[in-house]
Amino acid sequence: MSLRSRLAHRVAGDLLTRIEELEAEVQENRNLNLRVAELIDLVQELLIPVASQDRDRIDAALAKFQHSL
Repeated sequence: MSLRSRLAHRVAGDLLTRIEELEAEVQENRNLNLRVAELIDLVQELLIPVASQDRDRIDAALAKFQHSL
């Protein structure tokens, strides 16, 4: 195997490794974005019941959130 082909093979391997790392990071980011969206939904569910002092709706929203964990 020539030096050029060994270098090309190494670079290709390094690039594939980096792509796998980036794909894992993208998936982690997606999971975090989903979690943030869930938290935003919870805050929205809590704002109106809290403003109206609706304890049943507050408890239901918190229970739904706890169940999602």
